[in-house]
Amino acid sequence: MPEQNANAKLDYSLIFIVIIFGIISVFTLYTLDPYLSLKGADYDNLFIKQMVWYIAGSMLIAVIMMFDYDRLRQVSWILYGLGILALLMLFFHFPPGIAKQVNGAWGWFAIPGFGTLQPAEFMKVFLIIFQAHIMVAHNEKYPVHTVKMDLWLLCKMAVAALVPIFFLTQQPDYGGVLVLVSITACMLLVSGIKWRIILTIVGTGLVLIATVLFIYLNFTEAVNQFLYDNELGHIVDRLQGWLFPDQFSQEGAYQTLTAMLAIASGQLSGKGIGTFEKATDIPEYQTDYIFSTIAEQFGFFGASLLILIYFLLIYRLIFIALKSKDPFASYMVTGIIGMFTYQVFQNIGMSIQLLPVTGLPLPFISYGGSSTLTYLMAIGIVLNVFFRIKTYMFDES
Repeated sequence: MPEQNANAKLDYSLIFIVIIFGIISVFTLYTLDPYLSLKGADYDNLFIKQMVWYIAGSMLIAVIMMFDYDRLRQVSWILYGLGILALLMLFFHFPPGIAKQVNGAWGWFAIPGFGTLQPAEFMKVFLIIFQAHIMVAHNEKYPVHTVKMDLWLLCKMAVAALVPIFFLTQQPDYGGVLVLVSITACMLLVSGIKWRIILTIVGTGLVLIATVLFIYLNFTEAVNQFLYDNELGHIVDRLQGWLFPDQFSQEGAYQTLTAMLAIASGQLSGKGIGTFEKATDIPEYQTDYIFSTIAEQFGFFGASLLILIYFLLIYRLIFIALKSKDPFASYMVTGIIGMFTYQVFQNIGMSIQLLPVTGLPLPFISYGGSSTLTYLMAIGIVLNVFFRIKTYMFDES
């Protein structure tokens, strides 16, 4: 018999981890404040603005906790539709004066008195909820898995992901595209689709990636010219900055080299609080490259501690996904795991030349209103799932 309704509880471990992230983020931005103020009035007191975003995100979590997470399934179409509508408006640069281009990408709404809003960030969570609904509805309708039905589920999930992916490529926001791909891939792993289908997809993907790298490395000039001719020169810059940072002076190469110098200069224990020589030379050190500022201040020990906290976060999310016996809840948490895991790996990986440069923030740490609200929204969903996990007296576990 169920006995959890009267014994519902919060996941204090997860809350504590998020609070630690908030402290690290605000403190890091505080140490950067003297350098940020030199960039202009828009960069003054970013640590205070980040505190406001965390407070707003906490209020959002409280609102999410008021409702059973299963209600999200009822409005999944609405949330997904709102996300697509916002991306569609940006595609047409509508409304004029509100749709805003930043660093060559039409990805923001400039809202007077509020600031900027990036719909692509919220689309990540909306897609997770919608994909979870698709998976549950399909498995309820087709409880017996056959190759035909599995392929049908795969097609539905692919279409749901490809629609926002198309709009993100038009902004362009290829970092966001890769996050949506990672979310969908993680959810496919637990969808019940036969492993031979999944392994076929994975194998095909690896072959395609290896083929693309082989062609690029062996026909570099021809591929670069093709990309330039199709207005994809920024991809060339980032590929060359990743593969050959010592040979090119593009922005991506400069950022990669400077980030690695900043991380290396921190050595074991760092240069001390607020002491920077390299990290503040990177254009976006308060967002995309904030990991470098932490490594320069606190060295290998500080950077390793931050990575350890991320491991604890992912471990806790996996625990909750496994503990929940509701497929819809487990699918949502799995998608959130995919979102956080990829973004952490990508952000830190590009700082150490392990991966090419993309404009992805470090979750919970980088400055940003839309991203911070999105991550806290995701945490709110996970807390809601944990709060309503039912346990049974004669449970086999």
